[in-house]
Amino acid sequence: MDIPLLAWLVAGMIAIPVVSALIGVWQTYRTTLLGNQVMADLRGRLFEHLQRMDLSFFTATRTGAIQSRLANDVGGVQSVLTETATSVLSNVVTVVAALIAMIVLSWQLTIVAVALVPLFVLLQVRVGRVRRRLAGRTQESLSDMTAITEESLSVSGVLLAKVFNRQEYEVRRYREENAKQVGLQVRQAMTGQTFFAVVQTFLGVTPALVYLIAGFLVAMGSGVSAGTIVAFTTLQTRLLFPTVNLLRVSLDVQTSLALFRRIFEYLDHEPRIVDRPDARELDVATVRGEIELRDVWFSYPPADRSEDGLQITSTRTWALHGVSAVIEPGQLVAVVGPSGSGKTTLSYLIPRLYDVDRGAVLLDGVDVRDLTQTSVAAAVGMVTQDTYLLHATIADNLRYAKADATGEELEAAARAANIHDRIVSFAEGYDTVVGERGYRLSGGEKQRLAIARVLLKDPPILILDEATSALDTTSERLVQQALETATRQRTTIAIAHRLSTVLGADLILAVRDGEIVERGTHTELLELDGLYARLYIEQFAGGRVEARCSDGVVFRDGHTLATSAPAASDA
Repeated sequence: MDIPLLAWLVAGMIAIPVVSALIGVWQTYRTTLLGNQVMADLRGRLFEHLQRMDLSFFTATRTGAIQSRLANDVGGVQSVLTETATSVLSNVVTVVAALIAMIVLSWQLTIVAVALVPLFVLLQVRVGRVRRRLAGRTQESLSDMTAITEESLSVSGVLLAKVFNRQEYEVRRYREENAKQVGLQVRQAMTGQTFFAVVQTFLGVTPALVYLIAGFLVAMGSGVSAGTIVAFTTLQTRLLFPTVNLLRVSLDVQTSLALFRRIFEYLDHEPRIVDRPDARELDVATVRGEIELRDVWFSYPPADRSEDGLQITSTRTWALHGVSAVIEPGQLVAVVGPSGSGKTTLSYLIPRLYDVDRGAVLLDGVDVRDLTQTSVAAAVGMVTQDTYLLHATIADNLRYAKADATGEELEAAARAANIHDRIVSFAEGYDTVVGERGYRLSGGEKQRLAIARVLLKDPPILILDEATSALDTTSERLVQQALETATRQRTTIAIAHRLSTVLGADLILAVRDGEIVERGTHTELLELDGLYARLYIEQFAGGRVEARCSDGVVFRDGHTLATSAPAASDA
């Protein structure tokens, strides 16, 4: 007896499964790490690409659909990314090795064993196409569910459902889409199950056919021995599971193509607004704040799109046409006009949220399209009517404008915006969480916080888009005082619905149907007796005009409203 040889063989038999287990753990770690890194890279690239998309993309796309692409579609390809490579490699090696050994043993029996495999491959391709279509519909349904969730469970959505007593409708809408999702998931899961049952049945009964053919070969004296038949059927059994696994992996890959298509639809969707190759940086410190609109024509991108903002079919309607104006550095310019006349549209062109279709918008004599988007954004600050606050602390919301702002800078900006005293009245002061979209604050407090944020940014150009239109008298007074501080020593464009906030403007532009019909000071425009005068009288007189005179407007009650009123209090 060779005891040392026996010891080595036993040690090898023990070492092989141990090493195999360790390699399996390492392989799982590496494939999982690689797959998740690929997913993270894909998700990061998609998010970064969406950040570069223009505003029109988001106005035409449901937020829930975007969230679904980032979460559900990218997450749906995780198994393919983490498991496919190793599964394909190990199964291919097993199948090739088994086939070679089987051919060496008996090429006749090998033909019998694999005769229908090419047919199964063709059938698998057809099944994969069906699965791919179902996967696309499933993801679209999941996107709809995400959109319903985002719309109905946001603060605004919940409030809307409660005040209109539509909770049952929202629940029913969600349940219907949920039931649709269940049906699609079941159909997707069951597609191909019959096919795999047939494949497994064939591979399972093949050994019986092999025994039958082998019997004939033995009877014919072909030289096939009983040992060859046993070895062949053993190899054939080793071929069964790898073959089925390869077919399943191939089917999963085809199914994932539907998800990859949805992901790459967004990645391939080019932004409308991009920097020109020779675009230059704007030095914010040297910006004078001169703005010129030179024969500007603009139409919004067609809004008739799919839920994902990709299908464009509608025609062009001009929102602005032939608009020209020059705003001098440091001027306060008010833009007034009826609703839908193009006031806000005009303000969107200056920070290049949209690009003009004709003409040009110039900043200090340079077309904004010749400047980088980041430098233009750094030079322009904006306070909108619908203030957006993050679900974070007051300090975090302020630092969104300047990440490295000190506590002293936050306090100085808050004092300038007339909000500091209110902030310190909270138990946690600047560490107070404002809630979703700032719902823990009043409308006036949110607007003053937004003004403090833009003051912290300290841009040379400031755009105020109806910042006081929805406020009560007290809040409007506080916000107006904050705005007076914000507009000092900077070029300011104020989109105004309440004319009391712009009576002292250096220049007033009256806009109607997408064009500037009047321009001048408050007094000059009243003397023109045109659009601005009508808006002014309607707002302050309420239609109670009896006559006009050199001193102003005479109401039916005998009161006179001076046309040269410099402020709302005088009016």
